[in-house]
Amino acid sequence: ARLSAGVCITRQRLRFILTDLSRRELGYKDVRHQKDVSDPDYSAFLAAQLERFLDENGVDRGKLLGVGVSLAGVISAESRSILFAPPLALRDVPFSQLLQAIPYPTRLENDGTCGGFAEWFSSPGTRNIAFLSIEDGVGGSVLVNGAQFTGDNGRSGEFGHMCVEPGGLPCKCGRRGCLEAYCSATRLTEVSGVTLREFFLGVECGNSAYRTLQDDYLRHLAIGIHNIRLALDCDVVLGGFMAKFLEPYLPQLRDQLAQLDPFDAAGAYLHLSRYPKHAALIGAALYFVKQFLDQV
Repeated sequence: ARLSAGVCITRQRLRFILTDLSRRELGYKDVRHQKDVSDPDYSAFLAAQLERFLDENGVDRGKLLGVGVSLAGVISAESRSILFAPPLALRDVPFSQLLQAIPYPTRLENDGTCGGFAEWFSSPGTRNIAFLSIEDGVGGSVLVNGAQFTGDNGRSGEFGHMCVEPGGLPCKCGRRGCLEAYCSATRLTEVSGVTLREFFLGVECGNSAYRTLQDDYLRHLAIGIHNIRLALDCDVVLGGFMAKFLEPYLPQLRDQLAQLDPFDAAGAYLHLSRYPKHAALIGAALYFVKQFLDQV
């Protein structure tokens, strides 16, 4: 009856998804490109790629509810601007700079917020969750009784910039020791010089350098998750495209959490996302689905 599209913007990559009112994934596309997000014609480029995706999936534009757009950054709904997006090197950029060429209703949100919304929408009985999104950047969101907790400045859930190693690795935000500096997907690919798939295959095959890097990665990730649990006392959902690679290491992560946590001896509060591949994309699209269903 109705369709909704989601878009995820990362550095030199666009991902598109198409869903219906029952959350079925009807289409998906991954576009690699050399276009910089700050280019003046980026909005036209994004709109053209979106139209191509919709055409490829035979979308009747009259049934399209809207296009949800997600990216890793601090978003201000009031000023309709991207306040700070370190992975994209954006600061104080109005939504219109990215979205003005799209001829459909749009909504731009932080990728972690979108991912958390997708988790909540798919499990409405859950009281509270902290969603930790790990992709090229690290972010997240906090859902309290199904409602997003944004904080006083709209920065709640910026888990990627908690310090997990004082004076440690430099982060794109300008500080050192952030969770994002240690646990982004980018760290693994840049240090190893291979793709994520090749990296984890190397770990399984006993590559000692890869295993050392993986152990350091998991140690800092456990510290970050433990801090979130202590601060919020709720289940933590691990999402973003890294979740599919981390699934085999969930027991190891839970063991490390149990060693860190003075209150929980099992680390059973850590779960993997229901949408390990496309949580932010699905969540971005589902805003328009929920809006439609609320009006029916």
